Amino acid sequence: MQLNDKVIVITGGGRGLGRAMALELADKGAKLALVDLDQEGLSETAGLCAEKGVEARTYECNVSVEGDVEKLFNDVVADFGTVNGLVNNAGITRDGLFLKVDRETGKVTKKMTLDQWQLVMDVNLTGTFLCGREAAAKMIDLGVEGCIINISSISRNGNMGQTNYTATKAGVQAMAVTWAKELSRYGIRAASIAPGYIGTEMVMSMKPEALDKIAAGIPAKRLGKPEEIASTVTFIMENDYINGRCIEVDGALRI
Repeated sequence: MQLNDKVIVITGGGRGLGRAMALELADKGAKLALVDLDQEGLSETAGLCAEKGVEARTYECNVSVEGDVEKLFNDVVADFGTVNGLVNNAGITRDGLFLKVDRETGKVTKKMTLDQWQLVMDVNLTGTFLCGREAAAKMIDLGVEGCIINISSISRNGNMGQTNYTATKAGVQAMAVTWAKELSRYGIRAASIAPGYIGTEMVMSMKPEALDKIAAGIPAKRLGKPEEIASTVTFIMENDYINGRCIEVDGALRI
């Protein structure tokens, strides 16, 4: 898919990876529908994209609410006339051990709460489902080919302290495989990206000693750059034979 003048929706587009993706796609001439709950961040991202000479509109939306997502894609089509791609990037973490056990007594002292579980499920998994469903429905109804990319994580294979997050990231990868099988007949591709440790603003705010420890455990000996995830989005969007696959971008780290 040639990206010039294509309409691409990016969730979580207000900052971090979403902003890097938006700027990368803007360089390719794409028109951007930027989605987030952070209007200030959205406006800043849109302004940076506009400086590159492309049209970028912002949409406040809670991706876990069905009605909000339906309205979002109706608004995008009303504003741009079509939708050609979606990057399901919105996601949150609420880390904690599944069970915390006192070493002296051997008794359970704390459990991961249902709220910790459900909030991550709602945003990461349900939000990805709803946005993917509505994007695909618009593409089919409009008779356009397109591409959906889900942002997974290398943590999808299991990571201590992330029962909720890892479950969602395994789920969004599996959904991309399923969508590829179901939607290919309509000219719609689906794939996923599994980033490792990436130097977003949030990660880089950690203590330097913590960052050094993380980097030391990565064979590449550094954190990834947001731009390296963004360029992977472009690679998938532009290569029409990539479908149903997950690309790991992790500096050779395996969890």
